[in-house]
Amino acid sequence: MPPAIASSAVPRAAALPNRRQRPRVAPWLMPLILVLGLFYLYPVLDVFRLALTRATLLGGDEGYTVSTLTQTLARPELPGILGVTALFTLASVFSQQLLGLAIALVVVRGEKRRLFGTTIVRTTALIAWVVPGIAGGIIWKMLFNEAPFGGLNSILRLMGAAPVQWLSDPDLVMWSVVISNVWRGTAFSMVVMYAALKAIDPVLYEAAAVDGASAPQRLMHVTLPQLRSAILVNMILITIQTLNTFDAIISLTGGGPGRSTEVLSLYTFNVVFRNYDLAGGAVLSILMLVISLGLALVYAAFLPKGEDR
Repeated sequence: MPPAIASSAVPRAAALPNRRQRPRVAPWLMPLILVLGLFYLYPVLDVFRLALTRATLLGGDEGYTVSTLTQTLARPELPGILGVTALFTLASVFSQQLLGLAIALVVVRGEKRRLFGTTIVRTTALIAWVVPGIAGGIIWKMLFNEAPFGGLNSILRLMGAAPVQWLSDPDLVMWSVVISNVWRGTAFSMVVMYAALKAIDPVLYEAAAVDGASAPQRLMHVTLPQLRSAILVNMILITIQTLNTFDAIISLTGGGPGRSTEVLSLYTFNVVFRNYDLAGGAVLSILMLVISLGLALVYAAFLPKGEDR
């Protein structure tokens, strides 16, 4: 291009306004947004409203007050409930991540080598996922039962070992609850890890093999870095799911013995439907929401940004 033409093209291009094209709004989209907003936001806003009242399931005074908020958060049993919830959530999330990744690695490697049984392994893990929480709790209650017909103790007796107090020992019952929750929730982590593993470019493994990297080195320096986003997103989802788990616990232990397995979600359920304290349950629900959002924001801070991917 001649210099004269080039020089005249530059100011002409610079003179063009740098305007961003405004998104087009369909006329039918705004009513849909309004309906969805009311459908999803109204229950949440109503919970905030109830948290500032003295509402109960039996009716009564619903005048607005802040005392419900302060009295509920100052309950002496709440710190213990939060400690049980933290232990249950941490153990469940860590175990589900680890087992889900391990099963996904086995399935992917088996498919590459065309080994028999990989589909059976994947299907077996998914079966536990579709079992309802109440049913899963009942299944594990029969397995952990300390009576002669208890599944696990029967096996221990056949091996000549002493029976274990799976559900009556306060130091052991939490791990029994974690096992039942991990059994049910691992399949979700396995599906997420399986999809992420299938999306990794095989060229990366070929380059690592050419460089002489061993299998553990390929796992540490190729697989896990490529799975970072999937691991963090999966951690957000299963953390929220675990914090909201109460159906399996209520059918397995009922929160006992004592309050050794009463997590925050089950405590909220008991406050509302056993103590009939609707306002206190609303405060505890908001507390669960704050904890879930806080953990989600912490996890999201470690997600790779656009330039890091």
